[in-house]
Amino acid sequence: MSQEIPGGLTQVTDFLVGHASDFKNLTGCTVIICPPGTIGGVDIRGSASGTRQLDALLGYHIVNETQAVLLSGGSAFGLDAGGGVMEFLEERGLGFDVAITRVPTVATAVIFDLGLGNCRARPDKAMGYTACTQAHAGPVAEGSIGVGTGASVGKLFGISQGMKSGLGSVCLAGPNGLLVGALVVVNAFGDVRDYATGKIIAGARLSPDSPEFADSAAYIRRGYVRQQFADPNTTLGVIATNARLTREQAQKVAQMGHNGLARTITPIHTLFDGDIVFVLSHPKVDADLHIIGLLGEEALRLAIDRAVKTAHGLGVLPAYEDELSLNKQ
Repeated sequence: MSQEIPGGLTQVTDFLVGHASDFKNLTGCTVIICPPGTIGGVDIRGSASGTRQLDALLGYHIVNETQAVLLSGGSAFGLDAGGGVMEFLEERGLGFDVAITRVPTVATAVIFDLGLGNCRARPDKAMGYTACTQAHAGPVAEGSIGVGTGASVGKLFGISQGMKSGLGSVCLAGPNGLLVGALVVVNAFGDVRDYATGKIIAGARLSPDSPEFADSAAYIRRGYVRQQFADPNTTLGVIATNARLTREQAQKVAQMGHNGLARTITPIHTLFDGDIVFVLSHPKVDADLHIIGLLGEEALRLAIDRAVKTAHGLGVLPAYEDELSLNKQ
């Protein structure tokens, strides 16, 4: 096991994290503001993703730096929050120089949280801007906050039989000064399992009042399927590192990072999920790609565990911390 550094992703030098939360309507967004010179990569595995400005993290795009990653609730409506982050960064002269101004690259992805709170209230430009004003280098606030405010898991039988989830963040120290941090919002269709034991720690329950887990993957293998497209989901992860990576290498680390999701969420990468892993490289140290990838996978796995265990039910769904959960019995 690698050495964990308390504080989460912001322990990777010069990265900032900020949240904006709407606890009345159960939605929010979280921004990761990058230091100058950050290279970004991304890998999408889910089939129900909603994104903005991801093209700048792929292939031969002329833009080679990423100024921020925004994770937002509100489904595709929540992509509007990216405009607030762009405004905040442009005001500070950050972005790609186009002579008359600078155009920030704000890679944005959304989760579907419309079924938990008020579906008419979504993160907007003002909320995205607010998240930036709250961004800091201190310990990352976790649980049902920011983009994790409306997150839930275990929705095979609908959200009423699911559980509350949230946002988690971890930082790991590798050899020779290498740092790899992760931040993840877990809004999965499937169940979340303890990596060491395989036991479900949050997921679909047999009835809205039951504390007993159903085991979504087992039900699906026996032939139970969703009858309609409802309560779409998505797990979004961000890996940040001080290792030098090209855009292509960052994409490879993102691919490896998905293993952290697959080892803890069952099922994962479904038709109902929009799972995405981002990688942000602020080049300070040299490190082997495999070391970075494996640490990124581990950091995401640990962050998923924290996202579930720090979540609060907010009066709408049981959470890990509640007596209703099997882990308390």
